Amino acid sequence: MADQDAQDRNLPASARKLKKAREEGNVPRSRDFGHFAALAGGGLGLVVMMPTLVGWTREGLSRGLSFGAGSRGAPSVMFDLLADLLAMMLWVVVPMGLWMTALGIASALAVGGWNWTLKPLMPKGTPFKPIAGLGRMFSKQQMVDATKASVLALLLGTVGCVYLYSHVDEFRGLVSMPLSAGLTQAGSAIQGGLWLLLGVLALFAVVDAPLQRYLNASKLKMSAQEQKQEYKESEGSQEVKGRRKQLMREMSRRRMLAAVPTADLVVMNPTHYAVALKYDEARMGAPRVVAKGADILAMTIRDTARAAQVPVLQAPVLARALYAHAEVDREIPTALFAAVAQVLAYVYQLRAAMSGRGAMPPDLPELSVPPELDPHNDPDYVPPAPSTEKDAE
Repeated sequence: MADQDAQDRNLPASARKLKKAREEGNVPRSRDFGHFAALAGGGLGLVVMMPTLVGWTREGLSRGLSFGAGSRGAPSVMFDLLADLLAMMLWVVVPMGLWMTALGIASALAVGGWNWTLKPLMPKGTPFKPIAGLGRMFSKQQMVDATKASVLALLLGTVGCVYLYSHVDEFRGLVSMPLSAGLTQAGSAIQGGLWLLLGVLALFAVVDAPLQRYLNASKLKMSAQEQKQEYKESEGSQEVKGRRKQLMREMSRRRMLAAVPTADLVVMNPTHYAVALKYDEARMGAPRVVAKGADILAMTIRDTARAAQVPVLQAPVLARALYAHAEVDREIPTALFAAVAQVLAYVYQLRAAMSGRGAMPPDLPELSVPPELDPHNDPDYVPPAPSTEKDAE
């Protein structure tokens, strides 16, 4: 079953899964590359500091092996000497340790990048399962790491033994050399062996860094079913999305109907379209559409306007043009300014006449609507399908 599941996971990990893996601390890391960087940097530091280290070592040995007659009766002299030797050693060990630590961190960042998380340290809260642990011990990742570590140890041991065997006479001769010459010779011999060991580590580091990236990417691969499930979790199922869109349409419909009583007029054709317009000269640069609808919604806008005593005018061409080219809560298109101005002027005159402040205006004049804005003049235009009361509900 596990083999079948692994065969199904042949698709690369998605960005969401990669992000989740990084949050859980699952990033590629190369131990061999880190070991090589730390040892190479440490070896370089030793080579640079070798003359100073040889001098300090010579001085320390000279002071440590020199005892005056007064030191026999003054133990504090010995403690002072030990303190000086310890301080000298710390001046070497602490900077080298910090330098190698910085190199180890830099090598880890070079392979897997910066990733700060405490999740790997948190308790899992899952029951202890020895059988599952044994399965992880024999996983592909563990087998590769164990094989690589065994081969690396074998090669390092072989190179070290061969180097020591070929220089055994040289190391034997150090005993008969003066201290200064012996230290210099020992440093040169150690440096030669260090370069050989670094060569082996460099070979493994060059192979291990891309290998760890490959193994990590293979572990995070997804099956087609996992990608579908992730898409559903991130985007939602079609049923949920459809319900969400329906709720958004209902909220938009309620907002439009609530804005109809604040409109200055509603432009309609007899049966299909209704557009409610509002214009405030002090706050608006042009008339704005506050609601629009077709079929049942158009009739609802008309009834709401009449109940609020908002004028409703029959202007089929203008109603069609506004419905096709104007958006709710947006100003009307510039090309329709003239026609809408004619309608607004007619409404203002009608209101003045009804309040006794003027004569009744003549019938609404022919509106100047550009023919190209009338959707009925577009051969590709498809009118909205007739709706019913059941559909509106």
